[in-house]
Amino acid sequence: MLRIIDLTADQPALLEQAAELLVEGFREHWPEAWPDMESAREEVEDCLEPEMICRAAVNDDGLLLGWIGGRPEYDGNVWELHPIVVRLGQRQQGVGRTLIADLEGQVRLRGGLTIMLGTDDVDDSTTLSSADLYTDLWAKIAAIRNLKGHPYEFYQKCGYSIIGVMPDANGRGKPDIYMGKRL
Repeated sequence: MLRIIDLTADQPALLEQAAELLVEGFREHWPEAWPDMESAREEVEDCLEPEMICRAAVNDDGLLLGWIGGRPEYDGNVWELHPIVVRLGQRQQGVGRTLIADLEGQVRLRGGLTIMLGTDDVDDSTTLSSADLYTDLWAKIAAIRNLKGHPYEFYQKCGYSIIGVMPDANGRGKPDIYMGKRL
């Protein structure tokens, strides 16, 4: 059975699993994000700061199935969803959707109005990569296609819309796709 809990500093085994999931979960599409356990542990620690939201999906055996973080922006009116990762063998089973729905509830409790996120395209996973995004941007966004399983479609299924793009955010032709949802 899946349970959503707070991920806190007094859970060393879960924190180590959270770091492992970052390294493992981003290895295929964006290995530079958290290339090693040290950088992943730092990210997990950052997400445990008091103003943050850090939630975990665990099973009855204490296995971490996935986790999600939320960071307040704009005086708490907007929250950034960062990061989210689901264990490879648990994907497409509702863990990510459950984590997002839980984060949305947590943000509402704190008075948040919007959740936003950036979903980078660093490996030509969408038609926005390697495109000139400085001309006719909105037409290119309207015509976006998923070429390699980019997660923007997952977020759309969760009710998020593309609200912008930062061209060249990760190098020439490697944009960050901004998505948001009004709560």
